[in-house]
Formats: sequence, structure tokens, C-alpha cells
Amino acid sequence: MKIFMIAGEPSGDLLGRGLIHALREKTPDVEIGGVGGDAMASENFVSLFPMHEISLMGVLPVLANLRNVLRRIDQTARAAIAARPDVLVIIDSPDFNHRVARRVRKALPDLKIVNYVGPTVWAWRPGRARKIRAFVDLILAIFPFEPEVHARLGGPRCVYIGHPLIERRDALQGDDAAKTSGPVLVLPGSRASVIQRLGAVFGAAVAQLDAAHPGLDYVLPTSRGLVEQVEALIASWPVKPRVVVGEEEKNAAFRAARAALAASGTVTLELALSRTPTIVAYKVPKIEEWIARRLIQVSMVAQPNIILGEMAFPELLQDEANGAALAGKLGGIVEDSPERRRQLEAVGRLGEKLALADNRRPSEKAADAILDLLAS
Repeated sequence: MKIFMIAGEPSGDLLGRGLIHALREKTPDVEIGGVGGDAMASENFVSLFPMHEISLMGVLPVLANLRNVLRRIDQTARAAIAARPDVLVIIDSPDFNHRVARRVRKALPDLKIVNYVGPTVWAWRPGRARKIRAFVDLILAIFPFEPEVHARLGGPRCVYIGHPLIERRDALQGDDAAKTSGPVLVLPGSRASVIQRLGAVFGAAVAQLDAAHPGLDYVLPTSRGLVEQVEALIASWPVKPRVVVGEEEKNAAFRAARAALAASGTVTLELALSRTPTIVAYKVPKIEEWIARRLIQVSMVAQPNIILGEMAFPELLQDEANGAALAGKLGGIVEDSPERRRQLEAVGRLGEKLALADNRRPSEKAADAILDLLAS
């Protein structure tokens, strides 16, 4: 069996690693190639090119790197077509992956295409659900409400497999009592453009928090592909966090952390599963904000908040995401406080929301869904 798999960002890279592992458990001789990052590489996966080149979000970062992105789309589509796989698995990153999938479907009309983590049609641009039926045969959903949404909007067949991050809860979760004396995590994003946008704000927040609460330890986990940018970024910060690289170091930091300042993204769900009280921040250029306010149909952006249906982690967005405001919010959770206890109570309910009735691993269910599709 031959599978072509594409992940375009760190969260998808982690999902890809779990899926590769599960597929090889079931079909040891499977051949898997495509595009991925460090996590997938740990499963002896060889990427066509460094994944961080396409890990972009927002109109302006994509436009700034458009020539290279288009080149990588062309390269990836050609490689997938030449590989003649049994199935193409695209993981999240719809702006990149859907363009590749359209080209592959045109060249190989009978090839099965699976979209692992479908587009958030429940949050914005619901018309995408019907459009992707032209090149997606199956969506593997990580939120329980998504199959009903795609059915209502006329999207492809969609099955709920559970959120794969639940598999990493033991690696992330530390002892609540020990975490009260641990470091503060600083997580300005997993994409170069987001790190650049939030860098100065996070640096100011850390400096102001340190002035109000001297003696705190700060840790910034990052990936190998971004470590140079991160180190250049914090060189100008008045208070410099320790930079740790790689998944093992990251997991250890999450288990020990007393609190976190994080850019909105999958990392907020990892923090919730690690029981780390968190303040969420995000900024986009004004033109993107103007577009988002007219298109986005949800009132919260952090994944734990969306899953729970409440503001478990405070969100400071756009102009609210400034150094003073972020430092003030962080000051309310670095020590024992009603707000800290409220957050811990809220994230304690996440396990119930994400649990699967059959207790099977989401990555195993994803692998089974792919194999069932091929057998049908």
C-alpha cells in the first residue's frame, strides 16, 4: 500500500505522526511519503521540503511568500501524481492542501482523497463544504459536531474520530501542586508570520510581568525550523526566556508550567490538557481583521473555549493584546487565585468532552477509516 500525506503546519505534523504510527501498526509494509515536519520525521518520514516554508497564515504573509508557495504547490502536486498512491491524505492547511488536492483529482480522478481535519466551515465560509466535495471523499473530523454540520451544508462524508491530542494528555499533564512553582511558558506561535507579529507584544508582557512578580522563570518551546527566528526575536527582549527545542523538551515544560501566554492555535488545547492556566492572544493586520469580522461566525477563537462553549481561557485579540493588558491578566493566574482555580475547573471538563465511547485512540480510528475507504 502506498500513501501520500501532506501536513503544512506543526499541529498537522503531530497528527501526521500519530496517523503514520497507527497505519504501520495495521499495515507494516505501507509506504508513506509527502510533506511533513519534525514529528513525522520521527516516524522515518522523509519530507519533500522543509514544512515551515508553507506554514503561513493570513493574507499578507502568503502574498509575501507567494512565489515560493506556488512553487511548492506545483512540486507537491507533481510528486503526488507521480507517486500514484492508493490514497492522498491532506492534513488541515486548506489554503495549501486544497489546491494540491484539486490538481491531483484532475490528474487521478479515481484516487481516494481524505481530508484529516476539514476546513472550519462551521466558523466561516460555509459554502466551502459543498465545494470540496469535488475533490475530497472523506473528512476525518476532530470535533463531535462537525459531521452534522457537513451533512447540513452538503459537504463530503464526514466521520468523527475524536481529537488526537487526547492521546498526548499523559505526556503533557503534570501534578497541579508541583506546577504552582514551575515556569511561565511563552508561546508566540508556530508560524514565522505570527511570531513576528506577536513578538514585541509578548516581550513587553514578559518584562512587565517580571517587574510585578520578580523571580519567575520563563521558557519558550519552539521547533527546530523556527529556533533561529525565535532567538533573534528575543535578543531585544528585556527579560529573555530559556528557549527549548523539540517535543520532549516541550512536553517537560508543559508538565511543569505554572501558567502560559500563548498565541491562539492548537497549542491552547495542549495547554488545557496539561492543566496549565493560560492567557490567549492574537493579532492580524487591520485588513484581515476587517474581513474576519464580516465572515467569522464564532465568538471565540481558542480551541478549548470552542469545545467547552465558554471562555475557559481569556482571549485578548487585536488592540487588547498589548503588553500591559497581557501582563495584568497573567499576574492573575501565576499565583493561587479565584481566576486560576476557575480555569483549572473549566479545563478539567475537557476530558469528558473529548472522550470516545469505545476508548480507541483517535489516530487508530483515523487509520481504520482510511483503510475502510480503500476497501469499499
